[in-house]
Amino acid sequence: MSTPANPVTLPLAQYAPRHFLLGVTDGVATVTLNRPERKNPLTFESYRELTDFFRACAMDDDVKTIVVSGAGGNFSSGGDVFEIIGPLVKMDTKGLTAFTRMTGDLVKAMRACPQPVIAAVEGICAGAGAIVAMASDLRLAATGAKVAFLFNKVGLAGCDMGACAILPRIIGQSRASELLYTGRFMTAEEGERWGFFSRIVAPAEVLSQAQLLAKHITEGPTFANTMTKRMLAMEWAMSVEEAIEAEAVAQALCMTTADFARAFEAFSNKAKPVFKGN
Repeated sequence: MSTPANPVTLPLAQYAPRHFLLGVTDGVATVTLNRPERKNPLTFESYRELTDFFRACAMDDDVKTIVVSGAGGNFSSGGDVFEIIGPLVKMDTKGLTAFTRMTGDLVKAMRACPQPVIAAVEGICAGAGAIVAMASDLRLAATGAKVAFLFNKVGLAGCDMGACAILPRIIGQSRASELLYTGRFMTAEEGERWGFFSRIVAPAEVLSQAQLLAKHITEGPTFANTMTKRMLAMEWAMSVEEAIEAEAVAQALCMTTADFARAFEAFSNKAKPVFKGN
């Protein structure tokens, strides 16, 4: 675990990751987990580099939305059995705690980055891969996609990387409990019915549909979208009264933006507003 991650440099459009693929087009950053021969497992190094990438997103105003996908017909099989799980059984408590905090940092970085994150889920999406999908803001599924929180299958608790906090908020306490206690796969159809997936599309279209959705969001008011993501997260821990007050302050800030004025001017002229993110 002592190997340093690849330092993330700005702008992200010119950054060359070591442990995943990255492309930035028209404000949409597409992250592709790229070890298709092993169903795109995560390693110590890829955890770190992905975390650093999502943290760096907050400093790149040219990136408006992020799409996460996997190469070769699968999203991610989770932590690499030989490169991660094998070494873990030899670690002491201090080392193991450092590891579990490091993996949790990826979820924290995804939730804290200001850009909406869309997961394009195809094939196998398991373990830490399921967590990455869960930590995204939106999820599209390819027909045949399967999601499993496999932690109890390897003798661990389902409370990994925020699963017990986030998953019940997406699909409900009972359904989340079933998945976390059994480790079974959730089908794409179940995931859509339960609200985990926004919709199901053909495998050949899941990435392009996710990118199209990302582009649609990118064309919206960036500051306001950032505020929406922040409030969606903050209001988990608020009473309704506190949330209403927080939203009043947040919305008042959005009303000071040039994009708000642009929208009014466009409406007055019966035109479609062109947002510029300020």
